[in-house]
Amino acid sequence: MAERSSSGRILAMILVGLGAFLLVIAILVPTYTLGKLRTTPLDLEVTTVAEGTGDILNSRQLLAGNAQVDRDVPIVAQRFVTVEDPSDAEVMTLQAGQTVRRLDMQGDTGLVSAVVDRVTIDRKTSMPVSEEEFPDRVSTIQVNADKPPVEIDNRDGLQYKFPFDVQQESYPYYDINARDNFPIDFVGEEEINGMKVYHFSQEIGPIDLSKADREVPTYKLSLPASTWGVGEGDEPITMTRWYNNIRDLWVDPVTGVVVKGQEQQDQYYAREADKPEVTVLNVTLPFNEETVEYQIEQAKDGQDTISLFGRTLPIILGILGVILLIVGFVLGLRGGGNRRPATATGGPAPAGPATTTVGPAHSAGAQRDHTDDRTEVIPRQTDPNAQQRDWTTDQTQEIPRTDLRKPPTQE
Repeated sequence: MAERSSSGRILAMILVGLGAFLLVIAILVPTYTLGKLRTTPLDLEVTTVAEGTGDILNSRQLLAGNAQVDRDVPIVAQRFVTVEDPSDAEVMTLQAGQTVRRLDMQGDTGLVSAVVDRVTIDRKTSMPVSEEEFPDRVSTIQVNADKPPVEIDNRDGLQYKFPFDVQQESYPYYDINARDNFPIDFVGEEEINGMKVYHFSQEIGPIDLSKADREVPTYKLSLPASTWGVGEGDEPITMTRWYNNIRDLWVDPVTGVVVKGQEQQDQYYAREADKPEVTVLNVTLPFNEETVEYQIEQAKDGQDTISLFGRTLPIILGILGVILLIVGFVLGLRGGGNRRPATATGGPAPAGPATTTVGPAHSAGAQRDHTDDRTEVIPRQTDPNAQQRDWTTDQTQEIPRTDLRKPPTQE
């Protein structure tokens, strides 16, 4: 019994220790892990495609002396985002190659614009980092393959991703065409393909693109009035390219993934901002369905990982820890209560039943003091001449059996 009780206490201590350990882990897992999970992964690689139909200026005809605007042209905007150096545990550098093409023309003739954007952001907030904090940070935009990228010093807004745990408030957003930051406002909660998202929207413009980027010569053009279609003479007329945009983003509030995006771009040449004269681009470009589905899957994967380590795993560990603690305490209490008191003497306890004396005389009488009693030793017969009886010669007397089948004798 002693060995069994000892082993039970050991098992109880093991269960209590394991239960306490699981409770500690349940507390530490979300505290330590969530901070690591709520950072943009360094293996990020995202392709988004937006498609639409709109009006676009035929640049080849413009160079030939005719400002021709083609109507109902299929247009696609594609963006490919990867992670480049410098990147580490705190920051990451995103490189986004963006192109806009008209699908009614083949090859380079269908290319409307191409931009390579590089920016170093904080992996948690998704905001661009400053040069003071990270001297090696990158912030450049390149629109011409024959020229080096242009340094951007005023970039202070989001672009390709929102922070984790998105709030229902306005955020600064950097527009790559306007080369400036504008607030993007929270509109409301919506649902896309079964996922709850936050809708953000911003309206930009009109922006004078010739001031936004002085390196692009076509942002301010001087052409004959007849070419612009605003007169019949060869008198040169200088026009500025203006830019308006209504941008809508639908964002997963948990991971900050942009599930769906849409831009309503309106670019035109004009002598005055509020009087458009020649359309350059007028199109609405929403993410296509394949992009939306891919972005939803990316958001769900992030949600599942955060939920696993932030809620599911701590709950399971906590429940198991409490169960083990309870079982350990119960076993410990039972093991301690099963120990029997030691007997006063070393001899075995009498096997016979205890004799109980019932009656008032026993209960009222004085108790006898057995401590002064002496044990009387009965002497054994040790006479060697005493005759020992030979039991082997005894005959067993046979008791006659009664035949119960015979009727009793009548007297």
